[in-house]
Amino acid sequence: MNAWLRAFRPLIALVAGFSLVPAAYPQAADPIITPNTAPDSQKPWLYQGSDIPPDPDWHFGVLSNGLRYAVRHNAIPPGQVSIRVRIDAGSLMENDQQRGFAHLIEHLSFRGSAYAGDLESKRIWQRLGVTFGSDSNAATSYTDTVYQLDLPGADQSSLNETMHLLAGMMREPQLEQSALDAERPVVQSELRERPGPAVHLAKVRNALFFQGQPYASHDPGGTNGSLDSATPASVRAFHDRWYRPSRTMIAISGDMDPAVLEKAIQTYFGDWQGTGPDPKTPDFGKPVPGGDRVASLSEPSMPAVVTLAYIRPWTVGDDTIVFNQRRMVDLIATRIVNRRLESKARSGGDFLAANASLDDVSRSANITSVNIVPIGDDWSAALLQVRAIIEQMKSEPPSQDEIDREVKEIESAMQNSVATKAAQPSATQADNMVEAVDIHETLTAPETSLHILQDAIAKHYFTPDNVLQAARKVFAGTAVRASVNAPKGDAKAKQELAKALDADVSSLIQARKAAARVSFNDLPALGSPGKVVSTQQAVTDPPIVMTSFANGVRLLSYPNNSQKGRVFVRVRFGKGYRDIPADRMTPAWAGEIALMPSGIGTLDQEALDRLTGDRQINVGFNIDDDAFELGGETTASDLPDELKLIAAKLAHPGWDPNPVKRARAAALAGQESMRSSPEGILSRDLQALLRDGDARWATPTPDEIRQLTPEAFRAFWEPRLATGPIEVEVFGDADEKAIVEAVRTTLGALPPRKDAPADAAPVKFADHVTTPVVRYHEGRPDQAAAVIAWPTGGGSDDIATARKLEVLSAVFRDRLLDQLRSESGVSYTPSVLQNWPIGLSNGGALAAIGQVPPDKTDLFFQLARGIAKDLATTPLTRDELGRAVLPLSQTLARMSSGSQFWMEQAAGGSRDPKRLAAIGTIATDYLDVTPESIRALAQRYLDPSREWSMVVLPQPKTKASGQDR
Repeated sequence: MNAWLRAFRPLIALVAGFSLVPAAYPQAADPIITPNTAPDSQKPWLYQGSDIPPDPDWHFGVLSNGLRYAVRHNAIPPGQVSIRVRIDAGSLMENDQQRGFAHLIEHLSFRGSAYAGDLESKRIWQRLGVTFGSDSNAATSYTDTVYQLDLPGADQSSLNETMHLLAGMMREPQLEQSALDAERPVVQSELRERPGPAVHLAKVRNALFFQGQPYASHDPGGTNGSLDSATPASVRAFHDRWYRPSRTMIAISGDMDPAVLEKAIQTYFGDWQGTGPDPKTPDFGKPVPGGDRVASLSEPSMPAVVTLAYIRPWTVGDDTIVFNQRRMVDLIATRIVNRRLESKARSGGDFLAANASLDDVSRSANITSVNIVPIGDDWSAALLQVRAIIEQMKSEPPSQDEIDREVKEIESAMQNSVATKAAQPSATQADNMVEAVDIHETLTAPETSLHILQDAIAKHYFTPDNVLQAARKVFAGTAVRASVNAPKGDAKAKQELAKALDADVSSLIQARKAAARVSFNDLPALGSPGKVVSTQQAVTDPPIVMTSFANGVRLLSYPNNSQKGRVFVRVRFGKGYRDIPADRMTPAWAGEIALMPSGIGTLDQEALDRLTGDRQINVGFNIDDDAFELGGETTASDLPDELKLIAAKLAHPGWDPNPVKRARAAALAGQESMRSSPEGILSRDLQALLRDGDARWATPTPDEIRQLTPEAFRAFWEPRLATGPIEVEVFGDADEKAIVEAVRTTLGALPPRKDAPADAAPVKFADHVTTPVVRYHEGRPDQAAAVIAWPTGGGSDDIATARKLEVLSAVFRDRLLDQLRSESGVSYTPSVLQNWPIGLSNGGALAAIGQVPPDKTDLFFQLARGIAKDLATTPLTRDELGRAVLPLSQTLARMSSGSQFWMEQAAGGSRDPKRLAAIGTIATDYLDVTPESIRALAQRYLDPSREWSMVVLPQPKTKASGQDR
């Protein structure tokens, strides 16, 4: 049973598969969930051996050749069909000579097949509106290879062509020498572009935690040696052994009749026959006691981090109701530990962050892993402090209040899943089915998941003693092991780690204090409800209404149920980047990390978490070009309190110093990892460099981070929270009158605000350079990156041009992908980005970026400049233009079915009518382009005399670390 587990994994930190159970649970007389007791012969293939009621929306079948499938109708987004083809073959099926073959075949299959020539399938799908890389993709894991395709605007013809192409990819991929020679360097580029220190850390952990098992060394990427030795015959042998209908599952969810989807599977895959006998899945082994207990490494460009692991064998059992209910108790125990760890970190612990998770790892082991990021380099003290919290959880029953809090949060999340199930995208549903099959679990309806939880509550599963027993199991195992990255190269790190692993931590255990209860009545009071002074139809299609209040607040609302049960809120205030000095570093950088955690009035983040934990209320902070933003996702019933929380934050902000100190520690830790790869250097430096060194977009240096104090943070942010006009956007499944009333009694009740100060300095694009700007990274010596960029524009006067530049950048990206990746094989992830800041009068750019070997940066610039020159001189063919415009238009059509798209278009429109007016021209702005207009656009913006370029190279051995900063 996996639907709720996957859907809320980011929220509840759960991965399925833990099979040890408490000894006994009381039973309720009248169960809330009725088990499915039918014999296996009458159940769909996914539910055999399980008593969990099947999800009635899925239709299951098995072809005569053994291929399994599951299909369903879903109209979110309208017209899309999401197809997933899962092959039960990953890197754990490879022998030593085949390392990386599963991944290599994934690439070769997409490149071409007997049914489509070299690179032709990509072009065919583009003509059907598919965007390469987002709508069409694939992934190879340790246990499977999954081909993913989201087909927009699907009809019978495009479905047939798609299934025909996919069948060819599975049955007869292009495995000839020419294809192998062309794609092998692409796969090796993907290996090369992975962050070296992170890869090293993962290898050390895997070798320790999975010692004696294939998982320890069978990375899906393979090795350069095995890839170099691959031949058409050896790759074909791997393909023919593992690519067969008996190891294939197809999941399709989309806006078509399930009978039509079933028929397409039968038509294009029904006559597929495997070559030779079915292979037996190899034994993935199991963890054994003994062996090495600790491991250490020294990656100076990464922060210190400790991973503590409690390792158990992975066992395959029936996915039953009782199994899941008992597993929920394990989840509660883990969540309580995480809650305590977070509380300790917030209040000034020795660690910046620590989190425990239950992981079912690739059918190889069940692991409770605890990742710990210490403050500074004293990782031993951090580990001891974390162990003390865990040991306390294992020795003392938690309070019923602690348990009830976690149960209520999970129940609330499940209830929201039920309320919003009609808005779940097809792609998510298809992905969920694939994952359920991979981990040998079932998939059920949100209502069934909720009933299973409520049945467990009724049966009194969640008692202090039961949770105590669960904690003693999830924080124990066949083996307990730990790894550490000691950046400064401590020679005694392993000995110190072993000592910390064995140390008696009982003296560090602190008495638990009962948490004070808190309610929305504890928030600072707002003023009297405001007065509506005007209401007008701001936009006709979609019907967006603007309501003005007497205190100057303006509301843009669009009630719609396109995403049932979901309401999106954004409150824009002040001037954003236009209100931040451009000539010096300010505490602005810490706002997204520390502003909301700093609290409201006398309530700190701990209290606010208790206030909102079992509600669909969340508030995040963001800095936009021309406004600061507070907002999140909620429900119609929780909307008034969501807005009350935001209004209270603006009127009565809290200034708890601990979040600022934590932000400072986090930023210092992050500085290390930025230096470890070209990508990290780009994320650190590129935005400011493109804007001629503008401090608003600069990453603070370590010294600037250390200078941040709670007092400076408050001095910067307090006046900005109190000044500037307020615009409220509420889009989603809520009643118009209820929206207006919720704003009237919250943000409409605030006193009138002072005007924001005058704009800071305008944005300036970097001057033209004749040789690239150079930065250095401290990672792998075979990694580099190159950037070439041109200035565009900004503001709301010419939004149409901004949209047409998206078409130009799509064409540029497609050509760069073909030339740099598919033809040259020197970069796996070249990209072209286009930014036109609507809230600024200037500062936009079109930039091409590629991660390449250090000796290929000149080739990158040669190809990029050649593409730019050709776009400016030679009109596109109609086919190439169509392959850019149609996927873009289909993406827009799908996005426009949701509230967030329209919210983004309308942002700032209450005070800038041009933004609202531009909503009516979206379709024509994107679609009304010609080959000649794209050529004219390239001539205007891809001007060689205005280009700017940059390279990120490996640190020279003679160059002092960090000298480029």
